[in-house]
Amino acid sequence: MEKLKIGRIVLGMCQTNCYFVYEENNTKAVVFDPADKGEYLYHGLKEKGFSVEAILLTHGHFDHIWGVERLKELSGAKVYACAGEKELCEDASLNVSKGAGRACTVKADEYVEDGGKITVAGITCTLIATPGHTAGSCCYYFENDKILISGDTLFQESVGRTDLPTGSMSTLVRSVKEKLLPLPEEVKVYPGHGDATSIGHEKKYNPFL
Repeated sequence: MEKLKIGRIVLGMCQTNCYFVYEENNTKAVVFDPADKGEYLYHGLKEKGFSVEAILLTHGHFDHIWGVERLKELSGAKVYACAGEKELCEDASLNVSKGAGRACTVKADEYVEDGGKITVAGITCTLIATPGHTAGSCCYYFENDKILISGDTLFQESVGRTDLPTGSMSTLVRSVKEKLLPLPEEVKVYPGHGDATSIGHEKKYNPFL
């Protein structure tokens, strides 16, 4: 199995990190949280030789889904999300897109349960349900490569906001402590906004934990 590589494109009004994961020496990519400008994202990856094989969502907030529809249309890729996020993904008020001035909904092709494995183009990750930022927030863990896509659940020395629909700070902190901190300390964490960190760093320096 080839070593996984990860790329980042920062998109949208909230400077959201859109990641693409691929195997070294392979051009098939899995895209996480296409925040905006799906056409730009598709052509940008295509110019670099990548094909979009799947679209995975950490949660359904507007600043993580505005690019989904167009990227899916152009690539033909299936969309995956946590089963607990179905209601928010499909409701423009709950996902705050209506309030942000550009109503948008997403219907995932597959809603995956906690602990479910997703394998696309030879790349496998595990969905870890981490409710709190939203009811159906999740992270994606690549165990062999010690990579965690954390969305807006865990940031460098911070955690996600919980003042939007379905959010709960107590639930979020519990999710991080019970689901993420037990992971190996060397796991590299790639959040929805800001710089990457590690589980070990957050254990030592995150004031919310």
